[in-house]
Amino acid sequence: MEPLQKNGYQGHGRYVLAVDVGSTVLKCHVYDKTAAIRGSSSKKLEVVHPHHGWVEIDPDFLWAQFTEVIKEAVEDAGIRMNQIAAIGISTQRGTFITWEKTNGLHFHNFISWQDLRAAELVKSWNESFSLKAIHGSSKMLHFFTRRKRFLAASLLTFTTQHVSLRLLWVLQNIPEVRQAAEKGNCCFGTIDTWLLYKLTKGSVYATDYSNASTTGIFDTYQMCWSSFFCSVLSIPMCIFPPVVDTSHNFGSVDASIFGVSIPIMALVADQQSAMFGECCFDIGNVKLTMGTGTFMAINTGDTLHTSIGGLYPLIGWKIGPELVCLAEGNASDTGTAIKWAQTLNLFDNAEDTAKMAKGLPDCDGVYFVPSFSGLQAPVNDPCACASFMGLKPSTTKHHLVRAILESIAFRNKQLFDTMLRETAIPVTDIRADGGVCNNSFVMQMTADLFNRPIDRPQHTDMSSLGAAFLAGLAVGFWSSKEELRKLRHTDVLFKPQKKRTFYEPSMDNWTKAVQRCMNWYSTQR
Repeated sequence: MEPLQKNGYQGHGRYVLAVDVGSTVLKCHVYDKTAAIRGSSSKKLEVVHPHHGWVEIDPDFLWAQFTEVIKEAVEDAGIRMNQIAAIGISTQRGTFITWEKTNGLHFHNFISWQDLRAAELVKSWNESFSLKAIHGSSKMLHFFTRRKRFLAASLLTFTTQHVSLRLLWVLQNIPEVRQAAEKGNCCFGTIDTWLLYKLTKGSVYATDYSNASTTGIFDTYQMCWSSFFCSVLSIPMCIFPPVVDTSHNFGSVDASIFGVSIPIMALVADQQSAMFGECCFDIGNVKLTMGTGTFMAINTGDTLHTSIGGLYPLIGWKIGPELVCLAEGNASDTGTAIKWAQTLNLFDNAEDTAKMAKGLPDCDGVYFVPSFSGLQAPVNDPCACASFMGLKPSTTKHHLVRAILESIAFRNKQLFDTMLRETAIPVTDIRADGGVCNNSFVMQMTADLFNRPIDRPQHTDMSSLGAAFLAGLAVGFWSSKEELRKLRHTDVLFKPQKKRTFYEPSMDNWTKAVQRCMNWYSTQR
């Protein structure tokens, strides 16, 4: 391996470190030049539920876990901190915190993207005259100007997953935050922003375009925080961080934290990071991530897609002049449903579920609706309930497990059909990642339903790898995307084995089950 040099960093004997703060696990990997993992550490992400429907993360505990996994991964790799050429950080999206600008003390815990405390606000705003007026005026502006940003505004609906109304809830219910914001003494940040602030001892305050675009407050068409919606929601613009490129020099880790100063070269949202890690660099590349939730995204090039069915236009990454956009749909309760089934003792290990499902010819008329957090695109019903339907005295654990796995594949099919229908972009290939993609039953059934091959890589922690790739490119550790493509290796290519018509009766019945679960709850669960 020949030494590489850029920005003063030597390639020989150096490594790239990536941290992925997911929804359930915090992971750190140390990568060598071949993108092989040389050392790792992981910890279960601790969440707290102070009230029903609330999901929070203790920032002090997260910081302790974050620094610990870095130290442990470096130790596991058998290297020294000064051999780390760059750090890349991938984070769950839409989880935010606010803190006091003058002293860095936080006003509250992180409020997770899974948190439902703003459900009543979401319902009231979606039914409000103000939103109807925005829809009407935006439709008129789109008619005369044909600008996509006005079409997007005409279709806007709020969800609890977006930061916007959860942040409004904070401003309405935590007086200290509103008072600090009015005095210009409040900082808002998603996890990436807060970690950057902590790592640099408060000297750097920023976020990247991928994270900003997922908040519901950022205007992806204008590439800036939306002054219009901040005005509508009475959110002070002064609380938001500057938005910068995904891959560049964010500054360095303060030497007091790890004993040396390490360049921070990438901040990226986890799903966009997985897209980059999968090397989905071309228009029509599709990434299917199945972890806590399912996230399906298609590369739309430098053009933002305006959706009418619930797909969300996102910034994938921005590197200098390069801007890559995505259209994404999600289902929130993929891994959540499997984990829930395990707590009910339906199985001992998640690895057993594929074998359990394959041991049956079908689910014997039992259907599961994975809706602990409502149903997202294309159903778009936050009040839907989770349920089993079609239970009989003869129903066994195996039937229940198969029904859960089938529901994941059916939701994948819904998202895929929506993507094909709305984007009209020819799909070139589909690449899967995330923990649930290790389930061969779900993967094969999804390939059958899509009637397309699905590529599962050898390395499935794609959010970590994407952050490493982005950081490594910024320091010359890797030289180009073409080099990165050569580092990605396929583990299994799942080819369609059964015709889609084989599943049509089951999916029709499952769709009926979904319809019966809709509008089950009032706004507050």
